[in-house]
Amino acid sequence: MTTTTIDNTVSIYDRIGGFDTVDRLVETFYRNMDELPEARGIRAIHADDLGPTRAILKVYLAEWLGGPKDYSTQKGHPRLRMRHSHLRIGPAERDAWMLCMNGALDATIEDVGIREGLRENFAKLADWMRNDPDNAHDKRH
Repeated sequence: MTTTTIDNTVSIYDRIGGFDTVDRLVETFYRNMDELPEARGIRAIHADDLGPTRAILKVYLAEWLGGPKDYSTQKGHPRLRMRHSHLRIGPAERDAWMLCMNGALDATIEDVGIREGLRENFAKLADWMRNDPDNAHDKRH
């Protein structure tokens, strides 16, 4: 897994305030998913109890941002597309996910440069997660 860092010495995880900020980011993300009408479709593909999903995302994001390697230790390689392959993820699901994440980023990440960098990286990840027939990542030339 590639971690996201600003430079070689200080991780984004540390720059944003560590696990406390990751925790707030994930909590805000899932609150957005529960509350935003535009997120109804993506919320419906999740379990009623988001507790386990929240916990996994917190550990994953902490590592992805350069924090403790607990996700890899517990679960191995993320294999995000494989782990989500049973779900239909198209443009609407991607856009709803990003709506929730963008709101969470705006509410929790104070540093504008870091926030915009994360927004860009999350957008790339969300688009890559699409498993619909029109996903350019899956087209063979």
